[in-house]
Amino acid sequence: MRVLGVDPGLTRCGLGVVEGMPGRPPVMVAVGVIRTPVEDEVAQRLVRIEAELEQWIAEHKPDAVAVERVFAQHNVRTVMGTAQASGVAMVVAARRGLPVALHTPSEVKAAVTGSGRAGKEQVTSMVTRILQLPERPTPADAADALALAICHVWRGGVAGKLQQAAAARAHLEARAEAQARLQKARLRAAVEAQQGKAARQGRTVSGGSR
Repeated sequence: MRVLGVDPGLTRCGLGVVEGMPGRPPVMVAVGVIRTPVEDEVAQRLVRIEAELEQWIAEHKPDAVAVERVFAQHNVRTVMGTAQASGVAMVVAARRGLPVALHTPSEVKAAVTGSGRAGKEQVTSMVTRILQLPERPTPADAADALALAICHVWRGGVAGKLQQAAAARAHLEARAEAQARLQKARLRAAVEAQQGKAARQGRTVSGGSR
């Protein structure tokens, strides 16, 4: 599974592509940051984020996109920009037909470090170790994007398999139920046919006795 992790932000939007599967060490494919000028209009900055996301998806062809779930912060202006960038990432992925997963910061931290309260330094250190990188990914937005991708590879992959197993089980149960209904209908038809035959024979015998 190849996952594009997106750490949304209006000024800096972290991107990280990781490939792997549950139970195996993931491998980094690419990492980077989309930067937009603060002096530009918000709409233009979002257009730039959209265009670069399109390029990343076209180039790296991920199977899924993992985006950090936005939570309210003290700085309303910051959280609004983050939410806007997050929305753009989800729209770009959906337009391409890619599944989108939202992971909370605590989920990502727990998946990468084992603690949902880990700090950014600890997350960056563990991302570097997990991916066996020669140097720490910077800035923190890039490391967070890789952490998101790792989280989804490990957790999303397992969830996906569970969903597939559940779907397969539901299909088998529905098929068995349909076969049971068909068997009951055939049995009922056979009984009715037998009863009709017996009734006709009874009328024949009765008529002949007269």
